[in-house]
This record gives sequence, C-alpha cells and structure tokens, in this order.
Amino acid sequence: MPKSINDPQFIARLQAGDNNAFKSLISTYHQKLVIVARAIAGDVFAEDIAQEAWASIFKAIAKFEGRSSLSTWMIQIVSNEAKSRLRREKRHSSYGDIDDIGPSVDSDNFNGSGHWSNPPSHWEINTPELMLQEDQLRQCIEHTLTVLPENQKAVFLLRDVEQNELSSIADTLVISEANVRVLLHRARLRLMATINHYQETGEC
Repeated sequence: MPKSINDPQFIARLQAGDNNAFKSLISTYHQKLVIVARAIAGDVFAEDIAQEAWASIFKAIAKFEGRSSLSTWMIQIVSNEAKSRLRREKRHSSYGDIDDIGPSVDSDNFNGSGHWSNPPSHWEINTPELMLQEDQLRQCIEHTLTVLPENQKAVFLLRDVEQNELSSIADTLVISEANVRVLLHRARLRLMATINHYQETGEC
C-alpha cells in the first residue's frame, strides 16, 4: 500500500485489475467499511454489506474519476449498500446511545467548531525510550477505538481520519448533523481520557 491510496499509480493499478493492489486495499480498508455498514444497518448485516460493497468497488473502479478521494468514494458505496439493505429488510438503524444527548461542546477541550482548544501536549520523540512510549500509547489508542460504540467509531474515523465534512457524515450514517457532533465529541473525549491517563500513569 502506498502512503496515500490516492496515489495515481496505485489507482491505475486498481483500474488495471491488479489483484495485489486490491488485496492491499482490502486489508487496509475492510474494517473501516464494516464499521460504516454496522453504524448504518446494524451488526447482523455489516459483514455481508461490506462484501457487497467490495464487489461493487471492484466493478466500478474503472469508472472512478477522482472527483473525491478514493476512500470517500468507497465509503459512499458501502453507505449506499447499507441503505439498500435497510430498505430491503424494512429495518431502521438504532442509535440508542444518542438519546440522552447533552452539551455537544466541551469548552475545556474543544472549541465551537469541534477542533481542539486544549490538545494533548506534544512529546518530543528523540530517544528509543520515548519512541517505545509512543508505540505503547498508539496501542492504547487503538484499543480504545476497538471498544467505542460503533456509531462513535464510525463518526471518528470518517471525520478525524478520513477528514469528511460533518454534513457528508450525517448523510452517510443517516443521522442529523447535530448527532454527528455529539458522537464525535464523545469519541474524542474517550480518546482524550486515554491519552491523559497514559501520560499520568504510563498505562492504558
């Protein structure tokens, strides 16, 4: 996998049907697509939806024109697959953990636009010991992501990893933009707590 999946040479390999390129793409992005599918349609159908999305991606990649990033394009495909499955199953996704919506902005850590106002302190990584600490912190953060509710995880990945707009995330997950902000806020607070705890104790 190149540093960016939007690398023109990598996309050209995908469009040429390079199986190794597709294997690399799937190994990197499969779990993200499952998370989005689960957030929209629930756990029962998530894996099937992701597999259907990969089939659609494989069929449509030759027509990809680069009007959006490749990851955004793929997320839109899995989103459409999930919504289609919902219509077929006549089900509605559940977002139980946002029923008790509280304030959506933490004035101590985030500003009104959702950006950090009090970010974690920067660590200078200039010794093997500190590099090891950073790797341990990364593992703590990754573990925290695995235990987040799926809708919080989906919003966090779409916003802070994939850099999608809030309105686009709301459309993808079929929720309001206000709920996107709340879910993002909660995910960030959980990760902030993990970082602070690690810096204070050296443990997850």
